[in-house]
Amino acid sequence: MARTEVDDNLLEVITRSLPDLRKSERRVAEAVLSDPASALSVTLAELARRSNVSEPTVIRFAMAIGCEGFRDLRVKLARSLAFARTTSHSAISTADDLPALIGKVFDFNLSNLNWVSTRLDQEVIGEAVAVLSRANQIEFFGYGASAIVALDAQQKFPMFGVPCGAPLDGHQMLMTAAMLKPGDVAVAISNTGETEAVRRAARLARAQGATVIGISGSQSPLLEDCDIGLVIETLENTDIYTPTVSRLSAMVVIDILSTAVSLARDETEQKRFAAMKAVLAKTRAGQRDEDEA
Repeated sequence: MARTEVDDNLLEVITRSLPDLRKSERRVAEAVLSDPASALSVTLAELARRSNVSEPTVIRFAMAIGCEGFRDLRVKLARSLAFARTTSHSAISTADDLPALIGKVFDFNLSNLNWVSTRLDQEVIGEAVAVLSRANQIEFFGYGASAIVALDAQQKFPMFGVPCGAPLDGHQMLMTAAMLKPGDVAVAISNTGETEAVRRAARLARAQGATVIGISGSQSPLLEDCDIGLVIETLENTDIYTPTVSRLSAMVVIDILSTAVSLARDETEQKRFAAMKAVLAKTRAGQRDEDEA
C-alpha cells in the first residue's frame, strides 16, 4: 500500500497496513511490531536477517508504509515510540498521589492535542471558515458532553455580529433546525456521531437549505448528514480514570474556527469586537465606568 504521508504513530500505520503488504514485507512488519525498541537499534542487514528477507525487501517495506527509506523508517519509529511512552506513562491508577495525577492529566491532554493537530484537515477547516464567515445565522447542536462545546461556541461567534444559538434539548434542536434557511449554518457536534438527536437536527437543517458542518470522530455516521465533515481523531481511552479528551479537542477546534472567522472579518467588525472587549474589561474588579466615578 503506497503512502505519500506518514502519521506520527508509525506503529499504528504498520498495524493498519498489514493486510495490504506483501507476504515478505509482512514478515518485516511483524518483526518491527514484536519488538519496536530493538528494531530501532539494529542495522538494515540485521533487521533483514531477523525477518528472514533480503535487504531490498526491508527497503520496499519502508516505502510501502510511506517512509523514504530505512533511515527515515528509524526516525519515524523513534518518534512513534516516544509518543507511545508519553501516552502509556499518562495512564492513571489508584496508586497515584496528587502530584502524579496532576502530571498525568496534563501529559495525556497535551499528547492528545498534539495528536489531533497533526491530523486536522486544513483544507476542510478552510471550507468551514469560509461558510461560517458569510453565515446569516449559526446554530450549534450538541448533546451531553458535546452540549458544553456547543455552548462554548455560542459564546464566541456572536462577537462577530452573527446571531447564534445552541439549543440543548432534542425538541428545541428540531424546532431550531426547521426554522433555518439558505445562508444559515448549522454546526453539529458529536464525538461518536451516533447521537440521534444531533443527527436528526443536522438532517432537518440540511433539508431546509442550511449548510451543515459536522465536527466528529473518524468513520462517524453524523458526517453522512453534513455538507462539510471536520474529523477530530483523538486518543480517547475507555479506561475509567483516563481523562475524556474529545470535549477539549472539540473546544480547541471551535477556537480555531472562531479565531479564523474573526481574522476574515472586515476592519469594521474587528473594531466592534475591540470595543466589546473594552466594555467587558471595565466590568472587572477595580474598574468603573466614567459615569460611576
